[in-house]
Amino acid sequence: MQFDPHHLAALSGVLRHGSFDAAANALHVTPSAISQRIKALEERVGSTLINRGTPCTGTPHGLRIAKHAEDIGLLENALTRDLQLEASDAQRHLRIAINADSLATWFVQTMVQLPDILFDLELDDQDHSADWLKRGAVSAAITSTPSIPGCDAYPLGAIRYVATTSPEFHNRWFPEGITQGSLNLAPCLVFDTKDGLQRDWMAAQGAPRATPPSHYLPSTHAFVDAAVAGLGWGMNPEPLVRRALRRGRLVPLNDQATWDVPLVWQVSRVLAPALKPVTDAVVQSARAALVQP
Repeated sequence: MQFDPHHLAALSGVLRHGSFDAAANALHVTPSAISQRIKALEERVGSTLINRGTPCTGTPHGLRIAKHAEDIGLLENALTRDLQLEASDAQRHLRIAINADSLATWFVQTMVQLPDILFDLELDDQDHSADWLKRGAVSAAITSTPSIPGCDAYPLGAIRYVATTSPEFHNRWFPEGITQGSLNLAPCLVFDTKDGLQRDWMAAQGAPRATPPSHYLPSTHAFVDAAVAGLGWGMNPEPLVRRALRRGRLVPLNDQATWDVPLVWQVSRVLAPALKPVTDAVVQSARAALVQP
């Protein structure tokens, strides 16, 4: 089945901007034209592609077709580059699954190196970002999964975490050091329900069954702020807490027990040649920022 590129652009525009009117403004056509194109595409596919609402969202079929349209754009860009043809003015969109701590510590430097690409980032834990690739929802992902069928893998190095809290919190809850009992009682900071870093670190300290009371804070920077404020202890990326540790605003629970999480850049094998400049930029930025073996 071959799709009309105008229909694909209309679908992508509605899903990206959240409404028919906003898509019409972005594509310099009328809302009626957008509506007609979406209707024609839905009739061709035989199913609804957009959930009409505020904002508009994609059905499973709609999201899959919109991703197909983005892939076509990336492949066309690569062909233009390889054949040294005159480049289009249109910027291409690239959807990537990425963990929040990579975005907060080093990935923006990658984006700066790629001014011709507009990034659509999907935030997910590094242990779960591979799922986005497996179901075809993204073109690439930063993940802790070593290999994914149908993808090329590029080891990037490890992001180093330190279990940190405020000096006052440490003195109150860990006056005799790290024990099973103290870890069971001291409030813990957790990013979200997928975040297993604190649990893994406690297991490595000899407390695999510790179940501390927990605050859930789905924000990398709020996570650091909460530790500084003495709300609890948590696993923070070392680059984000380096200054606070030097100034004594934070202290490690155990300065001999850092925790390294290896990261891998996984890119769809079909798109790997088209995304080579992206892969090169990701690898360069990551290997400069992350802990290398």
